[in-house]
Amino acid sequence: MRDYDEAISFLGDWGPFQLTIFFLLSVSIVPNGFTGLSAVFLAATPEHRCVVPTGANISQAWRNVSIPWEEKDGQQVESRCWRYKLDILKNYSDLGLIPGLDVNVSGIQKEKCLDGWDYNRDLYNSTIITEWDLICDNDWKAPLTTSLFFLGVLLGSIVSGQLSDRFGRKKILFATLAIQTGFSFVQVFSINWEMFTVLFLIVGMGQISNYVAAFILGAEILGKSVRIIFSTLGVCIFYAVGYMLLPLFAYFIRDWRMLLLALTAPGLFCIPLWWFIPESPRWLISQGRVNEAEDIIRRAAKKNGLTPPDIIFNVSELNVLKDQSHKSYTVFDLLKTGNIRTVTFLSILLWMIISVGYFGLSLNTPNLHGDPYVNCFLSAIIEVPAYVIAWVLLQNFSRRYSTSSTLFLGGVVLLFIQLVPEELSVLSIVLVMLGKFGITSAFSMVYVYTAELYPTVVRNMGLGVSSMASRLGSILSPYFVYLGAYDKHLPFVLMGSLTVLVGFFTLFLPETFGTPLPDTIEEMLRVKGFKYKRGIRLSRQNNGHNGHVKVLSNTAL
Repeated sequence: MRDYDEAISFLGDWGPFQLTIFFLLSVSIVPNGFTGLSAVFLAATPEHRCVVPTGANISQAWRNVSIPWEEKDGQQVESRCWRYKLDILKNYSDLGLIPGLDVNVSGIQKEKCLDGWDYNRDLYNSTIITEWDLICDNDWKAPLTTSLFFLGVLLGSIVSGQLSDRFGRKKILFATLAIQTGFSFVQVFSINWEMFTVLFLIVGMGQISNYVAAFILGAEILGKSVRIIFSTLGVCIFYAVGYMLLPLFAYFIRDWRMLLLALTAPGLFCIPLWWFIPESPRWLISQGRVNEAEDIIRRAAKKNGLTPPDIIFNVSELNVLKDQSHKSYTVFDLLKTGNIRTVTFLSILLWMIISVGYFGLSLNTPNLHGDPYVNCFLSAIIEVPAYVIAWVLLQNFSRRYSTSSTLFLGGVVLLFIQLVPEELSVLSIVLVMLGKFGITSAFSMVYVYTAELYPTVVRNMGLGVSSMASRLGSILSPYFVYLGAYDKHLPFVLMGSLTVLVGFFTLFLPETFGTPLPDTIEEMLRVKGFKYKRGIRLSRQNNGHNGHVKVLSNTAL
């Protein structure tokens, strides 16, 4: 009996049909690039200080010293959240006393910013921070805003697979595109922070759901060789293109509402794709809709200039294309033996810390030296060579050493940032981008590695649990950035240390490069630190069972 790929092999690999599907599905990923990290500019915090109202009747001399100084990162800066008590300053001003000469200013009692804040408008005309004063006592709301978006991503990733299995890949792709675009548009008219964050959570659910639906649809429609490239370079590169467009939009549009509107508009251009992207024939067959699947394949053959066989899917072969009855497995099987428990624990740790590093560095670009728009663009463009290098490593080298080495690279350079002198700010940015390069490469490879570690019977569950750990890491990442308000080097020290640590732990995982995929829990490679055994796997290979997962995708982005 033939399988699905054999049945459609007459279509070829790179005909006009495959090129069209490859390009259109990849294009549908582009909005995810700027939606996923739009908080970099929407929730940017500009420099600010307390307002000293003109009605305070304070002389200019006392007005000039009304804001106390405090130490930050070893330097004296004006306080963002405190001012000297205005009634005391007014009394001194009325008495004609001179600040610093007649009065020790630092000894005057302080008060909070009772009249609001003055914001520096050089970089941002407005953000949600300036709109609703999410600073000082309310500064905890800023990272929570981004965390709630990633919470939506977590919830969306849980339900998206089940929805696409039930209703179809195409319907869920466009339904969730509509959710992402529609609720982003409603966000523009948010009247308070609470409304904005609830809508942001829903946008996060739509964002990951359409990403996953597009990935699955492409993987199921395209042939084996095209599928591999689509799942890595296609999906990831187009995501990076969207990420690169984010700072371009933000540079020319400095008001957060107009920026969000501009970022929402490209989603409308995905509407015409409905008439060009077909449903997955694989899914249609799984639902017993064989005639519809054949119609799609015949139209594809016509577009490729080929004549399809009279019968594409033989009724007697359909059992091969459907799920076979097998023992039911649950998530608890990921803890069944000591070996799989260790693999599961290390995978969860690996995915979570990589996600913290990736999103932490991406969200931290406004806090780097220099122009935040340029820094964000550099953070985006560095992902392109990272994905290419990951592809090369996956094709030719050891999984665990490739993953571990890129993690070591990313983590070590982040630790060096604290040693860079203040005047060498360009070097700090170079190190940050090098760290982003290493972590992004590891992020791209970890899907492949994890898929090869788990046996067939629990592979989807293993990837699902690991992916959920990644979402938890993304939820935590804004708080790593938040720590930079207390010490600008602290986020890099924490992310660098954790990345180096997980890079070391990765070396304890078994090697999977060039080995056949395990089918049962008993056939998994053993966790033996730096040594591993192939044992039963070699005997299976000798019996003719071969092949392994080449490449999947970095669907956390």
